[in-house]
Amino acid sequence: MPGCIAELVNKGLDAMSDRPSPTVQRRRLRTELRRARSHAHLTQEQVADAMDWSLSKIIRIETGSVGVATNDVRALLSLYEVTDQDKVRELTELARASRQTSWWSKYRESISSQYLQYIQYEEAAAEQRIYDPLLLPGLVQTRDYARAIITHLADSGVTQELIDSRVEIRITRQQLLDGPHPPTLRFLIDESAIRRLVGEKAIAPRQLARLIELAGRPNITIEIIPFSAGLHAGMLEPFSILEFPDPEDSDVLYIEGSRESILSHDEADVISGYREVFNDLRSISLGARGSREYLQQLNEELS
Repeated sequence: MPGCIAELVNKGLDAMSDRPSPTVQRRRLRTELRRARSHAHLTQEQVADAMDWSLSKIIRIETGSVGVATNDVRALLSLYEVTDQDKVRELTELARASRQTSWWSKYRESISSQYLQYIQYEEAAAEQRIYDPLLLPGLVQTRDYARAIITHLADSGVTQELIDSRVEIRITRQQLLDGPHPPTLRFLIDESAIRRLVGEKAIAPRQLARLIELAGRPNITIEIIPFSAGLHAGMLEPFSILEFPDPEDSDVLYIEGSRESILSHDEADVISGYREVFNDLRSISLGARGSREYLQQLNEELS
């Protein structure tokens, strides 16, 4: 690992262990500010007029898409007539924490804005449903597997430094699996992704061992859709559904493809449809136990 990249990753890991994600803090803050505005019986338009702000600024604050300056928080709480000083201090600290730098901020030039936003949501999620019909999901990839994929799919002209950065981003994302409060992860993977040769043949046994190890964790479920399931609704695109600890936080749908997209908030019906697809795919999978047995049998074949 190049020295500069290793230094950035190590700093990022320290930050991940020292404090909650700024995305988590921002989501908590936006929930509290929306609640305070509701209790004050004010609309977003009325707040924008009173603060002499644009309506879009209020909307961005209440969707958690931007950090909020501590002075802005104090001004909003004054407008909402929040007089409890403990509450004011708490929300001011949330605002300060939400603007702190995270490990992924160092890689803004290396990945798309959609992918960067997804990483932020991923870090804050309590539960994830992840389906991939073509490749193994990033959270379960070994370093060698990730490098082979990223190198092969990179556009012409991409530098080795950029490839190294993207590999480190993928591996650093996996730190959430070993945190003190890891999320619940439900993976649905097509058998073609399991069987597909990626890079050198020596990569496969180590990757398979990684899948078996993860499948044995209490918070992780890996289910495989066998070739025998035939054609099914999930063959066209990989997707992830993220859910958050606060029930007021909207679920997030991430559709990965040539054009990444993130859907949330007003697209609840669309997200619900993808959740139904996920459940339908589970019904034709080998199930958790059958999938573990399948992986163990394949491991024996490769040994």
